[in-house]
Amino acid sequence: MNKINFSAYQPIADIQDNIVFANNGNVVFCYKGNLPEIYSLSEKDFEDMHSAWFQALKSFPVGTVVHKQDIYLKKSYTSEKLPNTTFLEKATHEHFKGRGYIEHRCYLFFILTKNKALNNPKYVNPFRKVSKGIVQKMDDNIKSFANSVSDSVSFINNSRKMDFVSLKAGDIQQLTNAYFNGFNEGYDTDILLDKKSVNIGENHFDALAINSELCFGESVQSSKTNEKFTSDDFVFNQGFIDGLGLTLNENHIVNQILFLDDKQKWRKLLDKKVEELNKSSNFGSQNKVVLSKIQHILDQINADDNARIIRGHLNIVYWAKEAKELDKITSKIKTEFKELDIIPYYPRGEERKNYILNSYCCFSSNFSNNDLYVTDLKHALCLFINNTNYKSDATGIIFNDREHNIPVLKDVWDEKKNRIKARNFAIFAPTGEGKSFLANNILRQYFESGVRLVIIDLGGSYTKFAKLYSEKYTVLRYESGKNLGINPFYISNQNDLTPERLEDLSVFLFELFASDLKVTKAQSVSVKKILRHYYDSTSENHSLDGFYSFIERNQKDLLSTLKIHPDYFNVTSFLHVMSEYVGDGLYSFLFEVSEDQTYKIEDKRLIVFELDEVKDNKEILSVMLKLIKSAIQRTIWKNRAEKGIILFDEFAKQLKFDNVLESVEFYYQAIRKQNGAIGIILQSINQLPNNSTSASILENTQVIYSLNNEKGYAELVKRLNLSSHDLNQLKSIKNNLSGPRKYTEMFIKIGRESNIFRLEVPKEVYAAYLTDGQENEEIMKLYNEHQDMQKAIIQFTSKT
Repeated sequence: MNKINFSAYQPIADIQDNIVFANNGNVVFCYKGNLPEIYSLSEKDFEDMHSAWFQALKSFPVGTVVHKQDIYLKKSYTSEKLPNTTFLEKATHEHFKGRGYIEHRCYLFFILTKNKALNNPKYVNPFRKVSKGIVQKMDDNIKSFANSVSDSVSFINNSRKMDFVSLKAGDIQQLTNAYFNGFNEGYDTDILLDKKSVNIGENHFDALAINSELCFGESVQSSKTNEKFTSDDFVFNQGFIDGLGLTLNENHIVNQILFLDDKQKWRKLLDKKVEELNKSSNFGSQNKVVLSKIQHILDQINADDNARIIRGHLNIVYWAKEAKELDKITSKIKTEFKELDIIPYYPRGEERKNYILNSYCCFSSNFSNNDLYVTDLKHALCLFINNTNYKSDATGIIFNDREHNIPVLKDVWDEKKNRIKARNFAIFAPTGEGKSFLANNILRQYFESGVRLVIIDLGGSYTKFAKLYSEKYTVLRYESGKNLGINPFYISNQNDLTPERLEDLSVFLFELFASDLKVTKAQSVSVKKILRHYYDSTSENHSLDGFYSFIERNQKDLLSTLKIHPDYFNVTSFLHVMSEYVGDGLYSFLFEVSEDQTYKIEDKRLIVFELDEVKDNKEILSVMLKLIKSAIQRTIWKNRAEKGIILFDEFAKQLKFDNVLESVEFYYQAIRKQNGAIGIILQSINQLPNNSTSASILENTQVIYSLNNEKGYAELVKRLNLSSHDLNQLKSIKNNLSGPRKYTEMFIKIGRESNIFRLEVPKEVYAAYLTDGQENEEIMKLYNEHQDMQKAIIQFTSKT
């Protein structure tokens, strides 16, 4: 039995920036990779990345070793990145804490070897006889290699799909220690090597490898069909060996090592092999198989001037605490290889020890010709893993990833506008697919992070979650014959009467009394003059009724006093049209000012307008939307530093009326100057009329959410210019509404980036978002009893 005390055999002589000077004379340039999210790549993306790798690596000098290492570690989710202040935040924090997932780290090493011929003996123990005199110094040779590495990394990074950054000295040391400590945490240990096993601390290690051309089947390619998501009408792709990456769900390392050799040398060697096999091909079928494989490789190399012959080695090192667990992982990996038509080699004894120790970056040049397959670089690059876990942003809305159901923060606000120019969003989903649930989830998190909300709702979907924030919300519900409690003329003091405020009021008045006319500049100036005169003459209780009475009382000399030509303001016409909204006019109730108008919407951070009862009355809805506009101007748009969102729920019902679309387009234009966003919720994109106004709205909507739609996604793809992979993602949506982990899946596109996310929430959050059904009634009954929504939810969830 061999025992290695790692601390006595340090493989690193020196580290300068990201360059390791190894004890064996190798110089290693170290990088950490940031790869695209799993499931986000199309077949063409995989091809493009394969091509980028080829261009980046093909020109390295003979004797270069490139080592890509992907480390997968089983971890428990800590919840430390999740907010943990409010009732629902705490429930979410607790719900996901301790959930298992796989952490992935990707490394890329470029190795300049002391031994340019790369002709190593069969077994090299990297820890034996370390000589002090072998270490290289920074010379012209190394500097020239450094330039090649820099060019290569720049090329990969310019592909825009991947990003490789220099590893820091501390990270290199940490990786080295973790590798030879067997990824045991909390203590240092020895490496025990014997014929039967490799043990490091509590972990038993094993390996499987591709070490000869004979391992490969008919062909390899840059991607293959993902059977899990593909169905009859679409194909979902994954990288060729992705089944050995994240989805393996075990502790393991995938090592892909490329020896960039002399093309002529290996062409001669292959020719010689073919000659030998031709002589002996009559002596058994195995020789014929080998001959055809080698002949195929030679043909490819001879046919392609760009071909770069390499020797390659792929191995998977894996470990478990129990030896019997190791057998299970071995059979899982073999099954994956079988699906790829690859027969892996299973090293034992000395060979296994050799593979595990020499898969560390400083030693990966130690593999011998017996451990390497000969092929073209393009062929070998199909065995690169090019994706990783879902990526969390520093802040954002919590969704869940598709692989482990752990929280992923997505910054759909994008403060610095890195991904999107306009942060407006749209949610598309048929009835019953959970669009209100999703909207509640997005808005609630925005609200708790300090964003101000105005929700224009025709369905009563937000009142319940609002009740959790008793001091901060107001629900303005239209009831037949009653006013909404919004007084556009209200000012708390004369300082409120800014030019912008007068402008807004004049627009509001024109919309009421001259909605079908184009307003001239002269008319606009006239109304603003009259408004100023009204406020100067009236010190309190400002209202539409008061303004009307003021004009009525002063109609004889009002225009002459203010030097307004009668052509610019028709007093008689104004009084006639506006009489419908004051006194005993038909719609006067809309503008009544109750005596006890104690609240001011300006103080509220969550304002819900429930217009369910008004949805079929064109005139009232039209006035309501104007009142709401004036409310928005006094709240969300009053302070540009404050973030605000306006949401139109059940938007299609509002679109039945003229001017609503134009009115909403006005918000889209105006919101650009504000620190705000607009959201619309539709059952189908077809509910937006196909005209230039809608096109402008969609153009300014750069965050798209779509839930499952059994009728298909053709119109969505057409009108939002979605890619074929976006469509494949949409078609792959599957909800799971039974079992311990219920979730819905949704497509989210932020600018150009898209993927499928899940929404899984703890029972407290689920209860807060429910909008109908028996469970909702139960919660509301408890709320009416306690007048405390948090208490009602706790009581309800403790029973379930």
